[in-house]
Amino acid sequence: MGDKRRYHHGDLRAALVDAALALIAERGVEALSVAETARRTGVSGAAPYRHFPSRLDLLRATAVRAAQLLDAELEVALNSADPVERLAEAGRAYVRFVIRHHAGLDLVFAEQLRGGDAALAAAGRAVMDRLLPIALDLTGDPLAALDLLEQLTAAAHGYAVLHLSGFLRSRAPAVEDIAESAAKLGRALAAAAQQRRG
Repeated sequence: MGDKRRYHHGDLRAALVDAALALIAERGVEALSVAETARRTGVSGAAPYRHFPSRLDLLRATAVRAAQLLDAELEVALNSADPVERLAEAGRAYVRFVIRHHAGLDLVFAEQLRGGDAALAAAGRAVMDRLLPIALDLTGDPLAALDLLEQLTAAAHGYAVLHLSGFLRSRAPAVEDIAESAAKLGRALAAAAQQRRG
């Protein structure tokens, strides 16, 4: 009954995507189903299909929303003028995001979601457009900048996933502890990139 009160007529598409994001956060991407999303939204099992012909379409829309949320969080976090601190804050913000949503760039750039979805491509590009200038400031080279972002993302995602699995909780029980680990690594990666640049 409580689920039905959350849905307001006229915004079913957004309500379904929000429910899908919540389901992923609770159970992971594999658990996402159109039927469970409809149940959580308080609509019939057939209602979502007016907006999303398949689970894959719902997953794509959810990935778009995840990218938009991540981009908004990065925008707030990246307020330092120092590119080293900006990279550190990107790592910190990314860890928080993945721990909260149980997905990050792995969802936004998932292989199964590629294939001409303009909205998803644009949303992913917006995240990269926010991060790439920082890496370019540090490296001065587009390929090195992409490599730097790959290293940061892999490390931050790893920290978040290891925290979610429980592996790091005894050493660093709080989300902020894990986020700080990613920030420290971001600073180290940034310093190494600046040193290589000379």
